[in-house]
Amino acid sequence: MQLQYNIDLATHNLKYDQRGVSASKEEVHAAIKHLDKGLYPNAFCKILPDLAAGNDRFCNLLHADTAGTKTSLAYLYWRETGDLSVWPGVAQDAIVMNLDDMACVGCTDNIMLSSTIGRNKTLVPGEVIAAVIRGTSDFVEKMRDHGVNLHLAGGETADVGDIVRTIDVGVTAFARMKRSEVMVSHIHPGDVIVGLASFGKAIYEDAYNGGMGSNGLTAARHDVLSKVYAEKYPESFDPNLPREVVYTGKHLLTDTVDIDAVSQPVSVGKLILSPTRTYLPVLREILASCRKKIHGLIHVTGGGQTKVLKFVKDVHVIKDNLFDLPPLFRLIQESSGTDWREMYQVFNMGHRMEIYLPGRYADSVMAIAEKFGIEARIIGKVKRASGEQVTVKSPFGKFEYH
Repeated sequence: MQLQYNIDLATHNLKYDQRGVSASKEEVHAAIKHLDKGLYPNAFCKILPDLAAGNDRFCNLLHADTAGTKTSLAYLYWRETGDLSVWPGVAQDAIVMNLDDMACVGCTDNIMLSSTIGRNKTLVPGEVIAAVIRGTSDFVEKMRDHGVNLHLAGGETADVGDIVRTIDVGVTAFARMKRSEVMVSHIHPGDVIVGLASFGKAIYEDAYNGGMGSNGLTAARHDVLSKVYAEKYPESFDPNLPREVVYTGKHLLTDTVDIDAVSQPVSVGKLILSPTRTYLPVLREILASCRKKIHGLIHVTGGGQTKVLKFVKDVHVIKDNLFDLPPLFRLIQESSGTDWREMYQVFNMGHRMEIYLPGRYADSVMAIAEKFGIEARIIGKVKRASGEQVTVKSPFGKFEYH
């Protein structure tokens, strides 16, 4: 069923804040602004001197991230259906949020991983922990089959019910790489933007991917799902939240959505829980063939289509040929009534990796992506400007971000 709500932007922003989340993470950025930015301040993630061996020709990357509130949705789905198969995807979410950030500075191989799992033991049994850990090892094996070497360094599983309502899954990643191979964003006027789709089915994926990634899950979960889950699973959300912003949607987890590319309808729960796609096998091959031609790699995570603003200077990034909107994001917008301008600022809306490079090299990059079953296209261009600006031209309007 198609649902429509009319909510103005000011109202929705208030609701987003009331849920204790932020697309821009302004408070976090303010808290860390005084910290050293590493060897390459404009790099997509922080790069350190070679503390491991003290070699000036090398550098170290130490990166940490989590699956975020996607674990709460996995908890709901598992409790409702008894289906443990959603938990390996949560492990992948936490891993990929590290790996694809690191890939944006040119690191695509020989990465060590350590996981940290905190759970409420009274609600999350050992079989769930086993499924998460199994998902970690299975993902490592799958990446090895595609030429990406990941190494598990163990981790920590803690029973911390006093501070974790259900379960939290995080991963820390470490790598050592040559400084000569580090990629720092130098996005130029005249560059085109190749977008790599977040949806569909890559050759290393087992099922259709809705394209969610691991950003915007708090909004998606509460805006799409029915209030019945607030009553059944009060442990799945912060009890301090105003009730009017908790599970305000109309859908059950087991409701289904028709996807043109899939023969069978996909449940709402599984669609939103699609594991975060990694682009590591694709980027590994792209960098092997044209590393020096690429001026920037942007992992479209927090901040959605505005993410690139943090890595450019005096350019206007124009995105005027985006992918057709995947069904998942249409479902979220129709359920929430969120202003389209904010949708593009919160969600990836169909592509989660951007490659900035001269147009003459775009075809070869897109051919590599499509070899892996990932749709790719030129989604926009870069022009010279005074200051930094992103323009999104979509079927739902033209939106400017500064």
